[in-house]
Amino acid sequence: MYNENNIQWDHSHDFAIDNQGNKSKVKIVFWLTTVIMILEITAGTWSGSMALLADGWHMGTHSAAFLITIFAYSYAKKNANNKDFSFGTGKVNYLGGFASAIALAIIALMMALESVHRLMVPQAIYFNEAIAVAIIGLVVNIVSVFVLHDDHHHHHHHEGHEHHHDEHHHDHNLKAAYFHVLADTLTSLLAIVALLAGKYFGWIWMDALMGIVGAVVILRWSYGLLKESSRVLLDKSVDTASLTKAINAISVENETIIRDIHLWQVASGHQVMILSIAAKKPLEPSYYKQLVQQHLPNLSHITIEVIPV
Repeated sequence: MYNENNIQWDHSHDFAIDNQGNKSKVKIVFWLTTVIMILEITAGTWSGSMALLADGWHMGTHSAAFLITIFAYSYAKKNANNKDFSFGTGKVNYLGGFASAIALAIIALMMALESVHRLMVPQAIYFNEAIAVAIIGLVVNIVSVFVLHDDHHHHHHHEGHEHHHDEHHHDHNLKAAYFHVLADTLTSLLAIVALLAGKYFGWIWMDALMGIVGAVVILRWSYGLLKESSRVLLDKSVDTASLTKAINAISVENETIIRDIHLWQVASGHQVMILSIAAKKPLEPSYYKQLVQQHLPNLSHITIEVIPV
């Protein structure tokens, strides 16, 4: 294998996960969401329903977020063999999830502000028309939830590596899209409840209250997704307990001293380590590699420096 400067190397890193199946799911939901967005914005404007109009714009921001998700999948696949990415494009998945989480947080804050405004300035609503469209939106959102549902059991793994089913196997890009759909489902449901309460009991304030409740729930989802994706993006995604066990296992071998060690996540189910050790009776690097992988089963690549002392 040669690079652009005609320098040969015989090893490459491609730890990206094949997410083309998930990309197809997101595309389906993107078009469903976009169609319902247009319907709700049109119906909300005509009926005077701020709840329906807000939900329509809410779904519009999610359509934009789905475009981010689709772009992340396409970019990762396009650059899977690009040598400019030292460890492949696995982190693009987390970057897409992080960007979508930011969008979720902005949506929630906008919902909260709009809900407070409605508490102070109630709006007249054509309830029957608004409820009918909101129910259609809810049905489509429920269908989208099932389309995007990821049971986390079907993951692509490279041969020769054993991987455990932990949180790092999740497709954070798909998870972000899934949360967007859940948020849409929640806001559609809350809009229906508020509209029914306004129609039959005259509780116009329920519309604003449900908006605030929905905003709080969405903010919580956003925070969780930001926390998970940022851990990987900032190389903080290390299982400290497993790393400690690996360090202890190495240290007891022939008075071995660990001079330097780095471990980080590069893709779902793939970790990379750089290890520098000094030993009075050094063994082959392959021995230390096997020793470390007993405690770090997701370790897909390791560079070991052994220094005799």
